[in-house]
Amino acid sequence: MYKFRAKSNIILSALSFLSLMAFIAVENSKVDVEQDWYAEKLEAAQLAKSAATNIKDFRLEKGVFIDEVNDPNQTAMIGQEYTQITTDRGYIEAKLSSTNPNFAAVIVQLLKDAKVEEGDNVAVAMTGSFPALNIATFAALETLGLNPIVITSVGSSNWGANDPYFTWLDMENLLNKSKIFHTRSVAASIGGGSDVGRGLSPQGRELIAKAIQRNKIEFIHEAHIEESIEKRMETYKEHGGGKPIKAFINIGGGIASLGNTINGKIIPAGLTAFLPMKNFPVRGVIIQMGQQKIPIIHLLNISQLLSKYGLPDSPVPMPEPGTGEIFVQKKYNLIVASIATFILILIVVVVYFSEQKHQRLGADPIPFSKNQKENKGETEDVPIL
Repeated sequence: MYKFRAKSNIILSALSFLSLMAFIAVENSKVDVEQDWYAEKLEAAQLAKSAATNIKDFRLEKGVFIDEVNDPNQTAMIGQEYTQITTDRGYIEAKLSSTNPNFAAVIVQLLKDAKVEEGDNVAVAMTGSFPALNIATFAALETLGLNPIVITSVGSSNWGANDPYFTWLDMENLLNKSKIFHTRSVAASIGGGSDVGRGLSPQGRELIAKAIQRNKIEFIHEAHIEESIEKRMETYKEHGGGKPIKAFINIGGGIASLGNTINGKIIPAGLTAFLPMKNFPVRGVIIQMGQQKIPIIHLLNISQLLSKYGLPDSPVPMPEPGTGEIFVQKKYNLIVASIATFILILIVVVVYFSEQKHQRLGADPIPFSKNQKENKGETEDVPIL
C-alpha cells in the first residue's frame, strides 16, 4: 500500500506540473485582436484629433492663455471655472478625460451597436459643457456617413466651452469653415435653468443670445420648459427630410433634453436600445425619443463610459488615436489553448483507465513471513473435531 501511494503522489505531482505548464503556455500565447469596426474607429479618432488641433491653433493665434495646470495636455479644450455663461457645476476630471480623441471610437461603437446605417438621420442634443465630446461625436457621425440633426444648449458647466466670446457654436463654426466638419447645429437655446438661462445674470443670457445671433443659428427661446421640449421635437422632425430618426445622442445635462436632472441619473451611460417604462418626472427629448423605440446614446456619466470601454481617466500625456481596448484587445490563442486542454484531458484519461485496470487486477499479494507460513501450516494440520 505504501508503494502505491508513493506512485500516486508522483502522478499527482506530475499532473500538477503539467497543468501549471499548460496554464503558463496559454497565458503567454495571448494575441492582439482588432475589434469590430477598427478602421472606422481609427478614422474617427484621427478626425477628432485634427479638429481639436485646429481649435487649439486658432486659440493660440488669438493669444489665448492655456492653463497648463488645469489643462496639462494643453488642448485648449478646457475652459475656466466660472464665467458669465457658466450654468452648472462640472468636474474637471470628467472634462480632461473627455479630451481623449479615442472617445470618437467609442461613439462609433455605440452607433454601430444601435444598428444605424449610412445616410440615416441621427438626432443630437449637446451643450457647451463637453466641447471635446461634441467634437468626438461629430467625428464619429461624419466617419459613418450619417445625417446629424443637432440642437445645442449653449451654456456650459465649469471647465467647458464657457468663454462668452468663443462658445461651442463658435468652435462649431470654425471647424465648418476649416472644412474639417460639415455638421452644424440647426438650432440653439441658452440652456441652464428651464433652458432659458435661469441662474445666469442678464449679461450672461445676453452674451449667449449674441453668440447664437453671430453664428446665424435658429434661436429656441420658449417661455416654459415643456414648450422648449416640444419645439425641439418639431425641429428634429422638420430637418429629417421625411425620413425617420434612427438614433438619438445626448451629450451633457441639457435640461430640455433630459426633462429633469433625475432622468440623467436614471438612464445609464452609453446605449439604451429600449427605454424601460418609468415614472419620469418630466418627459424631456431623450424620454420621448426612447418611448418612440428610438435607440438612445446617453453621454453624461463619463466615469461609467471610461470603465466600460477601457479609456484612461484624465490621461497625461494624451493617448494617440488608435490606442486602447476599444481598438485592440488581448485574447487567448485558441489553438494553443485547445492543444493544452487536449493533452491534459488525454493524460487524465490514461491515468484514469490505468487506475481502473489496477483495481480490476487487484493489488500484488502481500508475501507471508516465515512465522505466518509456519502458523498457517500448523493451523492446517489441526484435525477438525
